[in-house]
Amino acid sequence: MKTLKTRHQFYLPDDLSETLAALAAKPGASKTAILTDALRAWLERKAGHELDERFGPRLDRQQRIAQRSEATLNAMAEMLDLFVAHQLTLVAHQPPFDEETGRLGLQRYRRFMDQVARRLASNRGALRLAGSTAVKEDGA
Repeated sequence: MKTLKTRHQFYLPDDLSETLAALAAKPGASKTAILTDALRAWLERKAGHELDERFGPRLDRQQRIAQRSEATLNAMAEMLDLFVAHQLTLVAHQPPFDEETGRLGLQRYRRFMDQVARRLASNRGALRLAGSTAVKEDGA
C-alpha cells in the first residue's frame, strides 16, 4: 500500500526530544503532527522573510516618496497661509478699489494663472524651496 508520507530519520538533542515526547503524550497529539506543524510554520516564516526582502525596498521607496510629498504639501500650505495673511494685512488699510484697479487686478490674475498653467504643462511646476531663485516670465 502506497502512503502519502515519506519517512525521515534524524537526531534531536536530548532536551528537545524530551519536550517533544511530553507534548506527544497529550491526548490526540503525535510526534509526527507536532514536527509537521513546527516545520510548516518555520518554512512559512522563511517565505515571509523572502517577501520582506523582495518588496521591502519598494515599500520603503514609496514611503519616502509619500513623506516628501507630505513635506511639500505642508510647505505649500505654510506659504499660502503666510501669503494670504500678508495680503490681508497689506490691503487692510487701503481705500476701496475703483473700476480701473479692479481691471488691472483681473488682468494680473489672468497672467498669473496663465503662467501657472504653462509651468504645470511643461512639468516645471515643482516646488522650489528656500535658496532657489524665482524665474521671471513675461516680464511679470
